[in-house]
Amino acid sequence: MEVSEPPDEEVYHRILKINFSSNLEGVPLFRNNLSIIDESRNITLIALKGVIMISIIITALLGNALVIASVRRHRKLRVPTNRYVVSLAMADLLVAMCAMTFNASVELSGGKWLLGSIMCDVWNSMDVYFSTASILHLCCISVDRYYAIVRPLEYPAIMRTVTVTAMLSSAWTLPALISFIPIFMGWYTTQQHLDFRRKNPQICMFVVNLPYAVISSCVSFWIPGVVMIVMYCKIYKEAVRQRAALSRASSSTVLNNVHVRRSSGGSRHHSRTSHQLLLHPSDASDYGRPPSYRASAAELNIENGTSIRQQTKSWRAEHKAARTLGIIMGAFLLCWLPFFLWYLTTSLCGEACYCPDTVVSVLFWIGYFNSALNPLIYAYFNRDFRDAFKDTLKSALPCCANCWKTPSQFV
Repeated sequence: MEVSEPPDEEVYHRILKINFSSNLEGVPLFRNNLSIIDESRNITLIALKGVIMISIIITALLGNALVIASVRRHRKLRVPTNRYVVSLAMADLLVAMCAMTFNASVELSGGKWLLGSIMCDVWNSMDVYFSTASILHLCCISVDRYYAIVRPLEYPAIMRTVTVTAMLSSAWTLPALISFIPIFMGWYTTQQHLDFRRKNPQICMFVVNLPYAVISSCVSFWIPGVVMIVMYCKIYKEAVRQRAALSRASSSTVLNNVHVRRSSGGSRHHSRTSHQLLLHPSDASDYGRPPSYRASAAELNIENGTSIRQQTKSWRAEHKAARTLGIIMGAFLLCWLPFFLWYLTTSLCGEACYCPDTVVSVLFWIGYFNSALNPLIYAYFNRDFRDAFKDTLKSALPCCANCWKTPSQFV
C-alpha cells in the first residue's frame, strides 16, 4: 500500500483553481486547508520573532544593569574611563526599556498601534534619543582613550572632572535636538504623512523628509563613526610604537648598560644617558626636544625611574582597555552601519529604493542588538569586569553561589 505525501501549498493552489473553475464541492475544503496553513505559518513566525525580540530585550536589561551595579559595588572599577561606561550602560538600558519594548509590541501585533498619536511621537522621540545617546557615548570613550594613550602628558590637564562632565552632558543633551524637538514640532516629516497620521491613529510609522534624514543620520552615526575610526587608528599606531619601545627597554643588554651608567655617573648624567640608551639609536638625536615630540608614556616613566616591570604592567592595562573599547566600536559599526545605509539611501532615492518591511525590521533589531552586546563584550574581554560580574551575581543570587566556585575550592 503506497502512502502519498500531503500536497504542498503550490499543489493546493492548483487544485483550488481547478475546483473553482469546475464548481466542485471540494472548493471550501481546500480554501479552509489553505487558511489553516497560512495561519499556522503566521503563528510560528510571530512566536519566533517574539522569542528573538524578548531575548534581546532581557539580555540588554540584565547586562547593562549588571554593569551599573558592578561599578557601584567595586571600588577597583571606579576609574575615570568607567564614568563613560556607566553612562553608556544607562543609555543602552533605556534603549531596551523605551525603544525595544514598543517596537516589539508593534511587530508582534501585526503593525497595530493602540496608544494614540501622542504616544507614537513619544516612542519615536525616545527611539532616536536613546539610540543616538548610546552612539555618542562610544564616541566620547574613543576620545578619552586617544588622549590617555596617544597624548598622555596632556591627559590629566584636558580630561579633568569638568571636561568629562561636559562631554557626558553633551552626549545626553545633543540627541534632543534631533528627536523630541523636530518630532513634536512636525519638522521631521512631510505634510502628507502628518495628514495620514491624523486619519489613521492606529498606525505609527516614522516617515522622514530628506533634510531631517541627512541631519539626523550625520549626528547619530556618520560624524561619531568617523571620529571613532580616526581615534582608534591613531591609538593603534601609538600602541605599536609603545610596544616596540618597551621591547627595546626590557632587553638585558640595555638593563646592564643602565646599571653600569648608574654606578659610574652622576644622577643628572645618568638620567640623560639611560634615556638615550632606552631609545632606538635612530631616536637618540631627538634627546633634548620637548617630551611630546618623541617620548611616549612608557619612555617618560622610565626616565623618571619607574621600573620596566611596572611600566609594562601599566601599558598592558591601558591597551587592554583600549582593545576592549575598540572591539565595542567594531561591534557598533557592524550593528548600526546596515541600518543607517538603508535609512540614508531610501531617504535620498525615495520610492525607487523600496525595501520590504521584513528587511527594515531586521535592520532595526540588528541595531538594537548593539545595546545588548556591549555588556557581553565587557564580560568576555575585560577581566576586572568579568570578576566584578561574578561577584555581583553571587551577591544577588546567593542560592547559585556554588556555581562560581572553582574545583579547588571544594577540596
